Amino acid sequence: MTPFKLIECPRDAMQGLHDFIPTQTKIRYLNQLLQVGFDTLDFGSFVSPRAIPQLQDTAAVLAGLDLAATRTRLLAIVANLRGAEEACAYPQISYVGFPLSVSEEFQRRNTNKSIAEALTEVAAIQQRCLAAGKTLVVYLSMGFGNPYGEPYSPEKVLDLTEKLAALRVEIIAPSDTVGTASPDGIRQLFGRLLPAFPHIEFGAHLHATPDQLQARVAAVLESGVRRIDGTLRGFGGCPMARNDLTGNLPTEQVIRILREKKVPVSVNDTALQQALAGSVAVFG
Repeated sequence: MTPFKLIECPRDAMQGLHDFIPTQTKIRYLNQLLQVGFDTLDFGSFVSPRAIPQLQDTAAVLAGLDLAATRTRLLAIVANLRGAEEACAYPQISYVGFPLSVSEEFQRRNTNKSIAEALTEVAAIQQRCLAAGKTLVVYLSMGFGNPYGEPYSPEKVLDLTEKLAALRVEIIAPSDTVGTASPDGIRQLFGRLLPAFPHIEFGAHLHATPDQLQARVAAVLESGVRRIDGTLRGFGGCPMARNDLTGNLPTEQVIRILREKKVPVSVNDTALQQALAGSVAVFG
């Protein structure tokens, strides 16, 4: 069985918080997360501090991370080529993430571009990443529907994926930005994506309420996806999407479900418990 990849996303959990988290608090927490054994840590974002003030200290946070004894790789989110150029300048960063939306409304809200304009930006970012030896991860926001009344279909996701495949994007994660996905919708979408694009690594970035968690994670597994995003204790949600946020998948519960289903997960349980305790200093 393909090793299962857990992507821990504290950046996603922090970005919507109103009160600024001190840089040293972030560093302490992220260093705890680096000991757990996650495949990837979505640690920060190179975006305008006016757009997301919470992440204005990403470069300072990066400087404080202890990467000497971790197998976890770092991912930074960007919203444009300028941000990608900044992220690519740091040798510690392996992955550069970009949110490309299936929804025109959300693409405008998130990056102030149309989908067509954002695709042009993705092409430029991909060239920059390839030149710098980074891997581009494209998140397909509103990948399971949207709250704006815009038409949605899996075909829209497949069409965008085909365009990304032409750019040699290797990792794509359809994202349930506002928690609209159903287990059947998850199975249907990935059931079409994986056979159509066998050379792309697909991930799932889902949001869910506690009663939805089990069925949605099971649907991801049944679809053959072996990469999933989460945050400890399920904090987060996208502040650009709408005011009422649906939380991220609680990583500790995802791990429980995977183990119940006999899916091997490579995490240090002691370090996980320490990080859960440490999350209180960040999120309360």
